Amino acid sequence: MEAHIKEHPAWFHRFDAVWTPTVLLLDASGKERVRLEGYLPRQDFAAALKNGLGRIAFAQKKYGDAARWYGEVAEHARDSHFAAEAMYWRAVAQYSATHDHAVLGQVAQELRDKYPASVWRSKAIPWLRPEGS
Repeated sequence: MEAHIKEHPAWFHRFDAVWTPTVLLLDASGKERVRLEGYLPRQDFAAALKNGLGRIAFAQKKYGDAARWYGEVAEHARDSHFAAEAMYWRAVAQYSATHDHAVLGQVAQELRDKYPASVWRSKAIPWLRPEGS
């Protein structure tokens, strides 16, 4: 659904939109799961939407679906601002499905190598194994 602020000001108040464009991803029950505020270039917008679909799937405990959405961003939008986040959450979804800790350590190393300045690399630091272990 799309609404222009001048045509539907009540919607902007209802959803607490403070800036345009604002895109909300809602789950099937109408609960807001993702909010994107402000303009994004096409590649980043598409990546953000796919990460959002991954988040919705993850919240529904559909870990395979979540990993697939995050994987699309991690593999096909590597230059987007959302790729490191997708790598992180794909690993979390895979871990949630399998309880295999190895996937977390592997993604921590990949994030360290590919996105050293990313906050997602920092969030994965606890998953790194000390050298020699």
